[in-house]
Amino acid sequence: MVVDMELKYIAKEKDENRTVKSILKSELGLSERLIKKLKNTNGIFLNSLPVYVVSRVQPGDLVHVSIELEEKCEDIIPENIHIDIIFEDEHMIILNKQPGIVVHPTVSHPSGTIANAVMYHLSEMGKNLKVRPVSRLDRDTSGVIIFAKNPYVQTSLVRQMASNTFIKEYLGIVWGVPDKMEGTIDMPIERKPDTIMLRHVSETGKPSVTHYEVLKTFDNAALLKFVLETGRTHQIRVHCQATGHPIIGDTLYFQEHISEIIARQALHSYKVSFIHPVTAKPMEVFASLPDDMRRALEILENKHV
Repeated sequence: MVVDMELKYIAKEKDENRTVKSILKSELGLSERLIKKLKNTNGIFLNSLPVYVVSRVQPGDLVHVSIELEEKCEDIIPENIHIDIIFEDEHMIILNKQPGIVVHPTVSHPSGTIANAVMYHLSEMGKNLKVRPVSRLDRDTSGVIIFAKNPYVQTSLVRQMASNTFIKEYLGIVWGVPDKMEGTIDMPIERKPDTIMLRHVSETGKPSVTHYEVLKTFDNAALLKFVLETGRTHQIRVHCQATGHPIIGDTLYFQEHISEIIARQALHSYKVSFIHPVTAKPMEVFASLPDDMRRALEILENKHV
């Protein structure tokens, strides 16, 4: 399957004598890997003529790339698993992930994943594309997840995450009520010694910042909105546990309490905001709250805890 996409940039006064490669990287946001592939497929042009990446540009010049990359399908078997598609175009597919399903195949979960479902969806549309996850969610976390359909879009969105122009917002139900109605949890996180999965707060960890706002309070619980400034593994779950308000149902980080109101951690990725890499339009994508979290909120509202 050929992936077709064209990107163009008209050089400005500030670009005088810059190399084509500099324009490709800084202005069009192409990765070194993609530039190398474009060189091999003769897909780089200056004023409609094939050009070397070391060539210099002048104001008014048109730098143009034609991405025509043959993509071999990965060893991910298409499986007819239901997916809730929020948005899809020729560049990406955005889903509202159900809880209880792994995003990408692993040794312990070689099939039955979201990636298998996306492969099936694409194959049904006659497309043989690689599955390129932009963001990931834990198995028992629900909500917005994005798959890019080509390497340019994937790289662009990952770079937006690194520059904090890709904003991820979550809803979570925690035990207890925080003292402040809004605040910031700034605690470094690292892998816990002698474990593969567990993380913990540690002075030697990587910087980890979570902003929160209390949306609703109950007798011994609260509904919070979280905005991630960094994206460490299990960041929200670890920060909540460390501050004394663990996520309800999170038996990995709060094993002392088995919740009777929800069978998994009550955490949902409900909104992402970013700039579309191709159209350059701002996008806000919302994922509706799953039934189990709605029921948990109803139980708390009715004080059945």
